[in-house]
Amino acid sequence: MSPRPRAAWPLVAVFTAGYLAAYLLPTVVGRLSVHLGLGPARAGLVGSALLLSSAVAGFTLAGRVESFGPRRAARTGLVLAAAGYGCAALADSVPLVVAGAMVGGLGSGTATAVAAAGIAARQDPHRTSSLGLLSVSATAGALYLTIPHLGGGHRLPFASIALVALLVWPATARLGGATRGGTAAPVARPLPHRRSGMVLAGGMLVWSMAQNALWGVSGRIGTVQVGLSEVTVGAVFAAALGAGLLGVSGAGVLGGRLGRAVPVGLGTVVIAASIVLSSSAGDLGSFATGEILWNTFYPVVLSYLIGLAASLDVRGRWAVLAGSASSVGVACGPVLGSVLSERTGYPVMGLLLGSLTLLVAVPFTAVALHTGGRPLLPGAVRRRGGAPAALLAASSGAVPGPVPELGAPEQAVAEISPPALRAGRPDRDAFRTAGPSAGAAQSLSGTP
Repeated sequence: MSPRPRAAWPLVAVFTAGYLAAYLLPTVVGRLSVHLGLGPARAGLVGSALLLSSAVAGFTLAGRVESFGPRRAARTGLVLAAAGYGCAALADSVPLVVAGAMVGGLGSGTATAVAAAGIAARQDPHRTSSLGLLSVSATAGALYLTIPHLGGGHRLPFASIALVALLVWPATARLGGATRGGTAAPVARPLPHRRSGMVLAGGMLVWSMAQNALWGVSGRIGTVQVGLSEVTVGAVFAAALGAGLLGVSGAGVLGGRLGRAVPVGLGTVVIAASIVLSSSAGDLGSFATGEILWNTFYPVVLSYLIGLAASLDVRGRWAVLAGSASSVGVACGPVLGSVLSERTGYPVMGLLLGSLTLLVAVPFTAVALHTGGRPLLPGAVRRRGGAPAALLAASSGAVPGPVPELGAPEQAVAEISPPALRAGRPDRDAFRTAGPSAGAAQSLSGTP
C-alpha cells in the first residue's frame, strides 16, 4: 500500500477483526438455534447471510482500497462491524438480529479487503498473512474457551466480534490515506488456461461450500449428537484451530517439494475422511479426531489451491476469480449444512459432503497435473517489492516492458570489468557495450 505501514501489526489487527466472524460461525449458528428458537436451517441461513454480506463487500472493494484510502476504508469497516454485531447482540427480534449480522458482515468484508490489499503490497506478504492467521486463530481459540463459561445466548459471540472491532480501531492510525492521481489503465489480454481456470474456480466454490457446511454445524454435532457440553466442544474447537496453525506451518515447510498434485489430491482425500468421521461421531474421541484432523489438512490444501490459481495467470486474474468463487461457497456452506443435517441427519450429511469433496479432488488433481503451474519460488523477483510488485506492475500497466513471471529465474546482473572503472565511476560506453548484452546472453543461456 502506499504509503506502506511502518509495521505489520496494524494489518494483522485489521485482518483479525475481518476474519473473526467466520471463525466463530459454529458458536454463532448454534446459539441462534438454541436461544432464539430458530430451526437449524434458519440459523444456518443467518450465518450464510452474514458471510455473503462479507463477500459482497470484498467484491465491491476489490482494487479500490487505494482510491478510498486504507485508513478510511478500514475505519468504515470497523464501524460497520461494531455497530452491526453490537445491534445483533442487543436485539431479541429475529429480523433485527439478521439485519445486524448482515451490516456486521459488510464491515468484516471491508476490513478483510483492506488487510488483503495491504498484505499483498508488503515485501514479505507470506509472513504478514501468517501472523494474521496466527492472531485470528489465537483470538478465536481464546473465545471458544471463554464464551461457554459465560452464557449469554447469542449476545456474547456477537458482542465479542464487535468488541474486537473497537479494540482494533487505534491500529488504523498507522494505515495510509487515499492515493491522489490514477494509474495507467491495464492492458487487455485474454485469460490464459481458460478451461483449467474455470474448472479450478468451480471446484473451489464446491469445495469451500462443503467445508463450511460441516464447520457451520460442527457445534451442534458435538452438543446434540455426541452429547458434549458447550465447554468441551469449545475446547475441541480451540485444539482444532491450533492444529490448523500446524497445518499452515507444515505447508510452508513442504513448499513445492512434492509439486501441487500430490498435496491437493491426497490432502482432499484425508479431508473427506475427516468429514465422515466427525459427522458420524458418537463419542468425544472420534469427534475430536475428526475435527482436529480436518482442521489440520484444510489450510494445507487451501494454500496449494491458492498457489495453483496464482500460477495460471501472472496478472493474478484467476487467483481473484477463484478466491471470489471460494467466498461464495463459504457463504452458502452453513445453510447447506443446516438443511442437510435437518433432513437427513448428521451421519448422512457427512457421507454426502465427503463424497462431494472426493469428487472435487479429481478435477483439482487433473488441473494440477495438466498445467504444472509456474513455481512460486521465494526471491524469484526480489527487487522493488518482489513478487507482489511484479504482479501489481503487470496488472496496472505501470511497467512498459515485459514483467518477469513469478518464479522465473532472476536475470543475471552483469559485472563490469575493473578497466572500465575510472576514478570510481563506470565508463558509460563500456557499460552500454558489456552490461546489457552480457546480461541478455547469460539470461538466454540459462547461466545463473
